[in-house]
Amino acid sequence: MSDLNLGVIGNCQISALIDDKATIVWSCLPQFDSDPTFCRLMRDGDNSDQPGYFEIEILDFSRSEQEYLANTAILVTTLYDSNGGAIRITDFAPRYEYVGRTFTPVMILRRIEPLRGAPRIRIRLEPARDYGAEPCDFTHGSNHIRYRCSDVNCRLTTNASLTHIIDQNTFVLDRELHLILGPDETIPEACSDTFYKHFRATRKYWQVFSRNLSIPFEWQDAVIRAAITLKLCTFEDTGAVVAALTTSVPEATDSGRNWDYRFCWLRDSYFVVQALNQLGATTTMERYIGYIMNVVADSGGEPLKPLYGISGSSMLTEEIVDSLPGYRGMGPVRRGNQAFEQVQHDVYGAVVLSATQFFFDNRLIKSGTEAEYHRLEVLGEHARSFYDQVDAGLWEYRGRQRQHTFSSMMCWAACDRLAKIATKLDKADRADYWRKSADEIRAYIFEGAWDPEQQSFTESFGRPEMDASLLTMHHLGFLEADDPKFISTVECIGKHLLRGDHMFRYDAPDDFGEPENAFNICTFWYIDALASIGRIDEARELFENMLSLRNPLGLLSEDIEPKTGELWGNFPQTYSMAGIINAAVRLSRPWSEAL
Repeated sequence: MSDLNLGVIGNCQISALIDDKATIVWSCLPQFDSDPTFCRLMRDGDNSDQPGYFEIEILDFSRSEQEYLANTAILVTTLYDSNGGAIRITDFAPRYEYVGRTFTPVMILRRIEPLRGAPRIRIRLEPARDYGAEPCDFTHGSNHIRYRCSDVNCRLTTNASLTHIIDQNTFVLDRELHLILGPDETIPEACSDTFYKHFRATRKYWQVFSRNLSIPFEWQDAVIRAAITLKLCTFEDTGAVVAALTTSVPEATDSGRNWDYRFCWLRDSYFVVQALNQLGATTTMERYIGYIMNVVADSGGEPLKPLYGISGSSMLTEEIVDSLPGYRGMGPVRRGNQAFEQVQHDVYGAVVLSATQFFFDNRLIKSGTEAEYHRLEVLGEHARSFYDQVDAGLWEYRGRQRQHTFSSMMCWAACDRLAKIATKLDKADRADYWRKSADEIRAYIFEGAWDPEQQSFTESFGRPEMDASLLTMHHLGFLEADDPKFISTVECIGKHLLRGDHMFRYDAPDDFGEPENAFNICTFWYIDALASIGRIDEARELFENMLSLRNPLGLLSEDIEPKTGELWGNFPQTYSMAGIINAAVRLSRPWSEAL
């Protein structure tokens, strides 16, 4: 049965999810949102008769071990048989600096090594096309197999027997084998030479990336893994940050809450770049700011959509894919996301918040310009126009519209940060204009979203329901940590939405009924809020619990089943991985005290 005990490899152009038996079960080629060349994750268990996987099988399988090479995105899986044999598989996608630019080919490299005994293995390479509808046609030469996939032609170059691969024969592994799946181009050198050239350079890249992180003293391994994973979810070519690398992993068992997350949500991306900025990984922010500035420019002054494609496309038409049954058979499988049609007024705050550091951070090669500031002012005017209007909210309700408090608060954040940017640029009149606008919105929220009976801000104006997004009020600067209204809001949300050690987004029924599983980023928001109001011990305990629920490789999905701790939802979820970083930075003892 499929699960989310998966590792991730990638290079910011492509990615692949690999299970604990070294099978590639999900990979979209030639980029994150392409047709999934490997799609077994969206089938009903390990159905080997259907195309869409890249398997290295050891006969008489007994057990496996899996780990990343320290501080890298290189994954190592060791498979053992019941006869004393063992093999080791090393997987990665090349990424390193080459001739003045970052080299990120559409390429997956695999090495198979015999460790002991006389292990017998089988290599099964079955790429699929059209979302698993049919296998890819192939031809072969003396040392390669060429596959015609939907969006790209791939070539497997190898020193393994092509006959064994094509016929899926078993054979004794008595030497090191290399499998290079990449562009349909000739490799003019030995497979081993190609592998080790890319391996050494890629290992060095990730080690340098990790070394340059400004990490907290505690939970270092968790933070480094989270940072590498977030980096793997960025699309180098445009700067986009995807919400996750998958589509349609359900939020809960048979819930129908199956969404395509292979796109860039402006809100989610803000939290991601903010987390990486705390570690000093500013390159991601710089490229993302370039992405959103292009989105803003292309909008022509029209209201922004909540999400965009990795290319910046605003059309992400949602369709149900009939050719795949879904994760554990729990369909539907969707491509595209209808949320692009929704009105979500928090997007203006998300963009301005992301861009603000552009004007203040002296580490950056390029600072924000007046022209870019004027583009942001257009978004500020949208925030002024929409802060008191209904929308679908950040949780993207499909069946109702309300005047959501979080959306209004993010409109306030847009105006607040524009005032600060204007001050930095010596535009006193504009600073005054935006400060008055922010104060007006703030007063409006205090008047309409505060529930005196519950002593809490509520999900929407004039309604009593709770919403975990309001835990971010202090983080966003809307309220001070010692403000009685913030403290009582945190306490009220905890009372209503906490289930054991896990925080729900909300508890009222929505388009799909009552929520069943907790939303991981909400638990991290609660941890941050508890720490802000001085409940440090509680926050640390909850954080340690969240770390214990990561999969064996240190990764998190979107949701958790509170009773069992099982991971659900799209994977790996950037929101969740950013939460690990933010909580660790907030809670860790400082280096000065620890050493």
